[in-house]
Amino acid sequence: MLHGPAAMGEPWQPQPQQQRLPGLGNASEPSAWPSAAGGLGTAAPGGGGGGAGTGGTVSPWDIALCATGTAVAGENALVLAVLFYTPSLRAPMFLLIGSLALADLLAGLGLVANFAVRYLLRPPSEAAELGAAGLLLAAFSASVCSLLAITVDRYLSLYNALTYHSERTLGFTCAMVLLMWLLCLGVGLLPLLGWNCLRDQSACSILRPVTKDNAAVLAVTFLLLFALMMQLYLQICKIAFRHAQQIAVQHQFIATAQATSTRKGLSTLSLILGTFALCWIPFAIYSLVADSSYPVVYTYSLALPATCNSLINPIIYAFRNPDIQKSLWLACCGCIPSTFSSRPRTSSDV
Repeated sequence: MLHGPAAMGEPWQPQPQQQRLPGLGNASEPSAWPSAAGGLGTAAPGGGGGGAGTGGTVSPWDIALCATGTAVAGENALVLAVLFYTPSLRAPMFLLIGSLALADLLAGLGLVANFAVRYLLRPPSEAAELGAAGLLLAAFSASVCSLLAITVDRYLSLYNALTYHSERTLGFTCAMVLLMWLLCLGVGLLPLLGWNCLRDQSACSILRPVTKDNAAVLAVTFLLLFALMMQLYLQICKIAFRHAQQIAVQHQFIATAQATSTRKGLSTLSLILGTFALCWIPFAIYSLVADSSYPVVYTYSLALPATCNSLINPIIYAFRNPDIQKSLWLACCGCIPSTFSSRPRTSSDV
């Protein structure tokens, strides 16, 4: 027997549910990155949670992340194209620049792929979600490792200045970069291999679908790597200062050119590490102390600057290099401005 409105001939109406911000989701909904690196995106089963295609609106945060990813991919693709089509840019230092650009390019593509998985893929696919999350984990891991490799390379170029070019061969650098990328790809495969919280929502971190424990491990590892980079940077500063003292004593013109090159290298390295710290350290600390119950708007506001680091890297690193600038001028204008110096490239120019 029917009771209530249905028995009186009135159509039954579902009970209203609590309204949620579109695209910001919670731990009870499956999502891809920015959840994988920020606990942000959601794609509720059947198109719920404000996803596209169900009448819901698209989150402005997700639009901003997708636009950032597009810009990151395009900018770093330009760097890779210049390095690939310029035969003179085959030194180990440019290989490391290329590794960083490739990592940032994949990160940008991962942001775009996450947006597509969230708003365009219907019905939602766990495999696609975990694949997008794994791509971003691998890309950002490779970006961090590439910056560490660049720091080590700068340290060796100053510490072993006399034997640097003979010891740091292109083959050796290629082998180290390949090993680094295999390790990062292994990290990216972890979500697909079962290291996720899709089956246990209570175990999710803000880095959804990464679990709380795994997110803590990633954050601590990141902070340790950054501490190592800063230690190497301090050693580089000490060596450069000692070289400057020796140059001041000798008063040699040739040494003055080398000192200018060293200062430029230190300035570039300071920009890279300083920007990296400002963009990533707040997000890493937040992912270490926060959980999925925290307001997701905090995660968005910290994840967006972190992704912008991949947008800034080519500007303050690759595009400031004189050799890359010359290649860009030749490709775009067919000539090199007379303002460029003709001095030979040194290991401190990066």
